[in-house]
Amino acid sequence: MTATTPSTLITGVDFVTVPTQDLDASMHFYGTVLGLPFVKRWGDMPAAEYQAGNLTLAVMDPTAFGQEFHPHRLPIALQVDDVAAARAHLEAEGVSFVSETIDSGVCHQAIFRDPAGNALDLHHRYAPQEG
Repeated sequence: MTATTPSTLITGVDFVTVPTQDLDASMHFYGTVLGLPFVKRWGDMPAAEYQAGNLTLAVMDPTAFGQEFHPHRLPIALQVDDVAAARAHLEAEGVSFVSETIDSGVCHQAIFRDPAGNALDLHHRYAPQEG
């Protein structure tokens, strides 16, 4: 590294972008159905932020920023204390899951989609972290 290059170039993740074509439907889903705290709107742009623990989810219409809309196919894993209870709660809210709950041997997971088709995952690690 040079004298002008910091020893740690990347210091964290500020947000993860979640694409949508219907901001109102997505805001209802993330704020009401998932119950995530609302952070802010992006002025007049079709985007809003929600806080999921230490990760900010920036829900936005990419076409307003010169990008094409493509939903995420691989899930964002959302940490929960109890996958079965969280799944039952979301199913009661009308959320459909794409498969049965998965037990990987270290965690439970249940994958579902938001109104825009983005893959999300209820995740709970039950095995202790190694290392």
